[in-house]
Amino acid sequence: MHSFLSLLLGLQLLLSAFLSPLSIQRQTDAFCNEAETSTEQPAADAALAASITAPNAVLMEASTGTVIFEKDSHTAKHPASITKIMTLILIFEALDRGSIHLTDTVTVSEHAASMGGSQVFLEAGETQDVETLIKCISIASANDACVAMAEYINGSEESFVADMNAKAQALGMKDTTFVNCCGLDADGHMTSAYDVALMSRDLTVNHPQIHDYCTIWMDTMTHVTARGSSEFGLTNTNKLIRQYEYATGLKTGSTGLAKFCVSATAKKDGLNLIAVIMGAENPKERFGDAIALLNYGFSKCRIYTDEQKEALPPLPVKKGTADSLTLSFQHPFQYVSTDGADFSSIQKELSLPEEATAPIRKGDKIGEAVYRIGAEKIGSVDIVAADDIAKAELKDYVKEVFLRYFS
Repeated sequence: MHSFLSLLLGLQLLLSAFLSPLSIQRQTDAFCNEAETSTEQPAADAALAASITAPNAVLMEASTGTVIFEKDSHTAKHPASITKIMTLILIFEALDRGSIHLTDTVTVSEHAASMGGSQVFLEAGETQDVETLIKCISIASANDACVAMAEYINGSEESFVADMNAKAQALGMKDTTFVNCCGLDADGHMTSAYDVALMSRDLTVNHPQIHDYCTIWMDTMTHVTARGSSEFGLTNTNKLIRQYEYATGLKTGSTGLAKFCVSATAKKDGLNLIAVIMGAENPKERFGDAIALLNYGFSKCRIYTDEQKEALPPLPVKKGTADSLTLSFQHPFQYVSTDGADFSSIQKELSLPEEATAPIRKGDKIGEAVYRIGAEKIGSVDIVAADDIAKAELKDYVKEVFLRYFS
């Protein structure tokens, strides 16, 4: 009888443990960690989570966009001058299009000169070249320089801000609405830590020359006005450039409503990280939180890269002006591991049809390369057409017959 009661008690304890909230939470966490589309916070050391004092934070690997750690990352907050990351994106896109050039002369308007907050004290009617204004924005976080560039590119700040919001939508920044181009506190001017990471990734990956500017510690510019010529010193607002050996940028911000913010980029051993902190109580906590995130990322993350240098076999084409199609990988494959995955066990499988049918345009997806560790799919890269192949017409078949039998 005693042994029977002990057995019942043991079963009750086992059932209780299995159904306990902690057990259920562990099962839920395990499921979320396995789901490829999960938006839950990635596993992070409890010590790291406890050490981040700011209310909003994200750590992202730049090349893949992998989120390594996040804390209330989708709450919309006043962003202060980290707004200027988007302003810089549009400036560099205009440079890439050739619609503006670094040597262009920009005339400062009354509106631009009237900006408060952080500024380089541009005067109405003063002229500066584009590259100088980029330095003023990147190093000194100059609001007046931002507005001067917005007006130069789009004709008005309002039009430029509309393009900022369009770009935000294109990047998937769902928590963001811009009201101005510089980040001064304004009703409705909001973004989230996650969205800041998205635009920081776009700026640094697609326009890496930003690092040539945002890593300058001190520089000077020259004001030339009716009163004569004078030099003005530029000092970087991002103290991590001096305090953190792996720092590569990017942008700070602070206002009464935003408190202290930073999007900090850093590189070590080929790994590029973005740490976003929003709403910190003071500059020390802002930079301390960013360093804690970056150190965590560098200690936990490894990146696997397949440069895709091997040649792919040509693919037969039917109904086309060519008999075969040259293939290429759309881009190199990269995978970030935070759990010590064995990269030597990564397997690549090519998934391709037996043939393609014309017409085919260069860049069309033909197949994909799928990467796995064991049975787990860790990612893929599209295999695309390297050339255009038109659909064959009657004259093409006649020409082929002529060449085959009469040449």
